[in-house]
Amino acid sequence: MSLYTYSKYLQTLFHIMPAARKKSLPPVSEEALALIASWFRTLSEPSRLKILRALEEGEKNITELVASTGLTQANVSRHVHSLVDAGMVGRRREGLTAICFIADPSITELCDSVCNNLLKRLSNQVKNLSGA
Repeated sequence: MSLYTYSKYLQTLFHIMPAARKKSLPPVSEEALALIASWFRTLSEPSRLKILRALEEGEKNITELVASTGLTQANVSRHVHSLVDAGMVGRRREGLTAICFIADPSITELCDSVCNNLLKRLSNQVKNLSGA
């Protein structure tokens, strides 16, 4: 692989969408940045992403989430608790059953955006590696 091709590959691999901002953003406090980082850390666990993907299909109880994700009941309950604390998932009781749902629709949009971005980046990497 030539240096030019390798350079293009690295640019594609680490490419971040250019920041075309029309207005400047207000400053963000250290406390706010810590909260934002904590919110994103919640999404860093693959099991939680599995749960969110399952809930995109609609409301589910814990047993249905166990079946959809292949996780244990204890793990699903623990991760749902974290997602509820972050405000991403809501939970309500119907008798003895806890029904879970996506509480913040922007989480679905964010996940779709990240998935589409990764798909484009990986597609470009394959194209660059194949010399197309």
